[in-house]
Amino acid sequence: MTGLAVMENVRRYRAIALLCRQTAAFRPVQRCSLLTQAKEWERRAVVELEGYFDLPVADEAARIP
Repeated sequence: MTGLAVMENVRRYRAIALLCRQTAAFRPVQRCSLLTQAKEWERRAVVELEGYFDLPVADEAARIP
């Protein structure tokens, strides 16, 4: 996946997380569920970024004693 595609996915995931948090402010009954969903979308954004920036060369260098 290209860097632009990754950044677009991250942008979308974080936008969804923001909508969940904003909605939670106006729906106290669903607040816990919405904040949990927001946390999951933020986690997906981080995983996407980590996956893109994870370089095999760096992993191999870490294994060398």
